Amino acid sequence: MKLYVPLDSAAVAVGADRIADAIAAEAASRGVEVEIIRNGSRGMVWLEPLVEVVTDAGRVGFGPMTVADVPGLFGDLSAHPKALGLVDQLPWMKGQTRLTFARVGVIDPLSLEDYVAHGGLVGLERAAKMTRAQIVAEVTESGLRGRGGAGFPTGIKWKTVSEAPGEQKYIVCNADEGDSATFADRMLMEGDPFTLIEGMAIAGLACGATKGYVYIRSEYPVAIRVMDAAVRIARDAKVLGPAFDMEVRVGAGAYVCGEETSLLNSLEGKRGVVRAKPPLPALQGFLGRPTVVNNVISLASVPVIMARGAAHYKDFGLGRSRGTIPLQIAGNVRFGGLYEVAFGLTLGQIVNEIGGGTASGRPVKAVQVGGPLGAWFPPSLFDTPFGYEEFGAKDGLIGHAGLTIADDSTDMLAMARFAMEFCAIESCGKCTPCRIGAVRGVETLDRLAAGDASAIPLITDLCNTMKSGSLCALGGFTPYPVMSALTHFPDDFARAKEAAE
Repeated sequence: MKLYVPLDSAAVAVGADRIADAIAAEAASRGVEVEIIRNGSRGMVWLEPLVEVVTDAGRVGFGPMTVADVPGLFGDLSAHPKALGLVDQLPWMKGQTRLTFARVGVIDPLSLEDYVAHGGLVGLERAAKMTRAQIVAEVTESGLRGRGGAGFPTGIKWKTVSEAPGEQKYIVCNADEGDSATFADRMLMEGDPFTLIEGMAIAGLACGATKGYVYIRSEYPVAIRVMDAAVRIARDAKVLGPAFDMEVRVGAGAYVCGEETSLLNSLEGKRGVVRAKPPLPALQGFLGRPTVVNNVISLASVPVIMARGAAHYKDFGLGRSRGTIPLQIAGNVRFGGLYEVAFGLTLGQIVNEIGGGTASGRPVKAVQVGGPLGAWFPPSLFDTPFGYEEFGAKDGLIGHAGLTIADDSTDMLAMARFAMEFCAIESCGKCTPCRIGAVRGVETLDRLAAGDASAIPLITDLCNTMKSGSLCALGGFTPYPVMSALTHFPDDFARAKEAAE
């Protein structure tokens, strides 16, 4: 009997380890031989812990499982109260276009043989037969853009590093995933670590880099453990070696280290503060050498591009947003989780059709896209297509594609204050608009909450100053949630004034 039980952090948080132990104990008591594989999550977080049993028809899912549900797995599976049917045929799975996450939840994350059997290393093998310029051209043609925030074209960054002079170059993976409602990096590293390793090795070939680092936030112990083990396995199998080797480094818990230059400082053993640009990291990055700094999903998308060709990947999406995007749906939502799909769905389709509306059953009031520094979109903007330029035209940003859904009981003034307070706490202190502006912003919003309407022009001016004067995304993007809340939900600010009066 073969079963899959996720080792994914979300599943573990709701009891997956206990379920795995209970299955082993039940099998031993019955004298039944079982093989328990700890896989990644399929992304259906509301069904975790999700157990899959291999049958002649395919892998049948059961969830959300409890320890009390375990004995039923050894009887008539069709009669099990938590039976869901074939996992691949569930609506959540059938509606997706899984390219980057094709293997997550499907394979044993630490089996290189399993990885190869499901198409792994094909992209690296193809890249090894190409010149640097040809690899860069393929990635450029695919239209792949950075999946960590700004959406900068990956091929252009690689070309800059590839052509930069220098005997030593580096590939740095930014896995310091600190935004609320973002968990795609973690899920990928926990569920399919070899695809990230393969992507980094391809980047090394393209840029002439022989060394790579994965910088993972300390709050991700499972991802750290899995990535460490996967690197050792890849090195033993000669996937990594003198031509390109890599290691895992663990961050110390600073949100600002999600910004690439702060990350590089931390990686060098320095305080995590933002660096002024120029020079760009592509020219003077880690230890002053040419360095590619890419997000986990950006690098993990490269193997499928190299394996299937740029045209295949580029065929998905709209406008300048090509390929697929792993949507991370969270907050007050009925079906929260990860859903990979081509760019182009409207925000309303994502919230109402995929997410199923709010978990509370109340009307959706707003959706924040792009983490705690993203803009709040009201239902009147739900016709906005999910794409970089399309969101930018509405004064928003996609960022890491995390969506936080709120119902009509949410106080948007309180949400605006949270964003400012978050910035004040997490600021590295390098630049004045962020360091001081965020503190003054919290004070000004408190004045608004106390009924001081004269604070509205003050918060507007302060936001514009932070936007234009901050060196990194933390201070520069903090005005987005504040100004969008003020613009789209003026009644919440007006109610504060009325309450004070």
